[in-house]
Amino acid sequence: MANTLLRVENIGKRFGGVIALKGVSFSIGEAEIVALIGENGAGKSTLMKTLGGVHQPDTGQIYVDEKPVKITSARDAMANNIAFIHQELNVLDNLDVGANIYLGREPKTLGIINSGEIYRQSQVYLDRLGLKVSARTPLSELSIAEQQMVEIAKALSQNARVIIMDEPTSSLTLKETERLLTVCKELRSEGISIIYISHRLSEIIEIADRVVALRDGANAGDLSREKITHDAMVGMMVGRELARFNLPHHTAILDRFVTVKNLRTRRYPDQTVSFDIGRGEILGFAGLVGAGRSEVAQAMFGVEPALEGTMEIGGGGAFMANTASQAISHGVYLVPEDRRKTGLLLDWPIRDNISLPALKRDANKGFINRVREKQIADEQKISLQIKAPNTEARAGNLSGGNQQKVVLAKWLSLNPRMMIFDEPTRGIDVGAKAEIYRIMRELADRGVAVMMISSDMEEVLGVSDRIAVMCEGALTGFLTRAEATEQKVMNLAVARAHEAVV
Repeated sequence: MANTLLRVENIGKRFGGVIALKGVSFSIGEAEIVALIGENGAGKSTLMKTLGGVHQPDTGQIYVDEKPVKITSARDAMANNIAFIHQELNVLDNLDVGANIYLGREPKTLGIINSGEIYRQSQVYLDRLGLKVSARTPLSELSIAEQQMVEIAKALSQNARVIIMDEPTSSLTLKETERLLTVCKELRSEGISIIYISHRLSEIIEIADRVVALRDGANAGDLSREKITHDAMVGMMVGRELARFNLPHHTAILDRFVTVKNLRTRRYPDQTVSFDIGRGEILGFAGLVGAGRSEVAQAMFGVEPALEGTMEIGGGGAFMANTASQAISHGVYLVPEDRRKTGLLLDWPIRDNISLPALKRDANKGFINRVREKQIADEQKISLQIKAPNTEARAGNLSGGNQQKVVLAKWLSLNPRMMIFDEPTRGIDVGAKAEIYRIMRELADRGVAVMMISSDMEEVLGVSDRIAVMCEGALTGFLTRAEATEQKVMNLAVARAHEAVV
């Protein structure tokens, strides 16, 4: 390994009754890409947040250039040439892209902020990442994936010696991911080191010089470049053999169980979308970031009401939800793309998050049935293998994968007729992915119509019974499982946007 640039020794961290790190050690050399892997709850994000100044370790020491340092804030991290791209976005929606990239570091001329220079420099980094937006664009107009790319541009603008990337490609398309990996290699050639946290093992195989694995908050092994394989990484993460998912597929129990007609969203007011989902079918929605898939899901669930359109479920009357409550009353539930912002109450315990949608059902003369509430939460915790000491643990203290399981649990405690999954395995480890795929299949086998939006091509092809493809707000085609290939999906995904970055 090259000269050690950053090293941590025996780092320990506890959150209440949850032990997140147990004496973890880690190092990275100059001009090196080290992948940090592990199942959700293994301690990856906690370890990196100690380097980013988000958390302070209870025990252990951090060294930069073999000198002990104390990092208690993001400013301390920057002072030590460490930049952190968080999995959950750290951006300000009310500012434009350039202001987000240079927030707190604005270039000045004679003491006055030079806005022109901010936009000029920001545009260089945006163009470098292949993000086709202006630095003057309000951040609120960007998709989650585009906002994540802005975070990466911000890190590049800091000229950091170490860049920590926590699931940077979780919402990116194939071409955007390829571009990011190319950027990582370019940064390495310039002497910059990258700590790359990802559950996408193919990306790690492509770019990593070393792999370090954590399991249950402790070191679980490491691999040099020549020993990095899919099976070797999975073995370190889970400590057991884990078969790649091979989901069974079935034809729909009943065709056209859910029918959507002439749905027109606010983002694409000139396009209408019509489709149907069979009872017991998993309909996957593929497309580029910004294709309009999430907007369709949000309209169906009532959180972003449609301008026009109707839904029918099981031959019932036509409706279109204007609120989430209306959607829920028809048996339509959404597992949202951004679980922390729209799927969970982070300060609430697991129990309350799970029971919230069922309060009215389980109440007795207006009083909450605490015994029933706890029983349901405990059952879901065991069923979904949520890693927490108990259901009184704060949802915000859980890992990303376990937070996603809590979001799932609150709907599974009801009786859905239709489940919408928007990027269900974003930031989820390989073990938890298999569990979520199993849950989706079980829901379909129970007769639930399942709609799955995913930017992971392998996931779309492997999980879906049928695939719908969107581009620029329009449905450009449907593919059966038998005929679907990556090439066919991508051809449809650019059918109306030949200039788009795929």
